[in-house]
Amino acid sequence: MAPTEKLLSACTLRSIDKLFKTRELSSLPSLDEWMAQPADMSELEEQILLRYQKGLAFNVHDWNEYELDTHFIGPVFSLADFSSPYFNHFGQRDIDAMVDSTLLYGRVDGMIASGRREPELPYFAFQEYKRNLDPNGDPAGQCLAAMLVGQSLGPDTTLPLYGCYVVGRDWYFLTLEGRNYAITKGHNALDTDELLDIFRLLRALRQFVAQRVATQLNEPLVLCGQSY
Repeated sequence: MAPTEKLLSACTLRSIDKLFKTRELSSLPSLDEWMAQPADMSELEEQILLRYQKGLAFNVHDWNEYELDTHFIGPVFSLADFSSPYFNHFGQRDIDAMVDSTLLYGRVDGMIASGRREPELPYFAFQEYKRNLDPNGDPAGQCLAAMLVGQSLGPDTTLPLYGCYVVGRDWYFLTLEGRNYAITKGHNALDTDELLDIFRLLRALRQFVAQRVATQLNEPLVLCGQSY
């Protein structure tokens, strides 16, 4: 069969499931572990998150994608602090890989990958989307497709890939194990407890990425005084 090409932005869950035989499950061990993982948060960080939340509450019905990212999503990711000499949070970067006999390619809104200045191995894919103002595309399908690319680029396709997509106020987290994936029911960032949970999950993700990179480099990492 001749190779085909598919743009990430054109992917939907339905097309990905059909093309790559992926399957959505109600839960996966990697997602359950992520949801239960503890993470530290300071009082100052909590105050900053609540300030961001006020801006979201005032603007959520009017922001476009760029404004949502600039004023809320980006600051939350920056506060979670994925910048390190070993991995980083990259935005608007192109990725591609052959998955089975299909070239998946395109630009992702964000990814967390090994490497400081350029992404190397992706561990997390992020897709933002403002359904209220621009109702086209499938952020879940786009995110899953990017995760399949990250899985194909990694040295061990049995390891889970992590992802998240945002629709307005709602954050959805997902993991991919082999060709099985699971998606959370969503966290409403306008609910204070759920907002703090979103931040906890991002901090837990930093722990997972640090551990994965330490294994990849075969050396311990020390970030903010904590060893991995």
